[in-house]
Amino acid sequence: MVAELTRPVMAGVQTAPMRPRHLGQILAIERSVYPKPWSRSVFLSELAQGDSRRYVVALGQATGWWRYRPVVGYAGLMLAVDEAHITTVAVHPAHHRRKIASRLLCALLREARALGAASATLEVRVANRGAQRLYGGFGFAPVGTRPGYYAETGEDALIMWAFQLQSQEFADRLAGQEARLNAPGGSSGAPDLEVPWVKGRVGLGEGFT
Repeated sequence: MVAELTRPVMAGVQTAPMRPRHLGQILAIERSVYPKPWSRSVFLSELAQGDSRRYVVALGQATGWWRYRPVVGYAGLMLAVDEAHITTVAVHPAHHRRKIASRLLCALLREARALGAASATLEVRVANRGAQRLYGGFGFAPVGTRPGYYAETGEDALIMWAFQLQSQEFADRLAGQEARLNAPGGSSGAPDLEVPWVKGRVGLGEGFT
């Protein structure tokens, strides 16, 4: 079982396992960032497949009379044998450029390691060098392309993979990313970019940071 609160707390944003109680806020974010948002039933189906799925939320600071931390982003993965495929990453538009997706990626890759994944994969625009540098910081490297992956522009996607997730080298790399996010200013060492619309939901899009 995944712990109720995943570690760590970074710069005021707390990551936790996605629960059905989060879905009202998640669906609002879905509708704001995707042209074909997932439904509640899709999320519930994913959450029910606990042995091969992991979904996490990013919780912001509670403010004013609202005593609960609001959902400001979420991410998920699907495990196929020993390969972790990122299925979705989204951040509330009001919270873009605050490294929230970088924090989600840290949490998700820790979950992938806990599931025994040996590798992880994602997609990014071929022309988006900044995002590629970001993913490179997590150990992802390009291996091929998906033609016409991005619905809005018809641009190709670069397929990136990270290998040897169970190695000490990868654990150290992940710890280094988390340390940068925990530092004053919360930098992951790469530009923070905006969320795109993409075809399908497998993989990261342009600059989820």
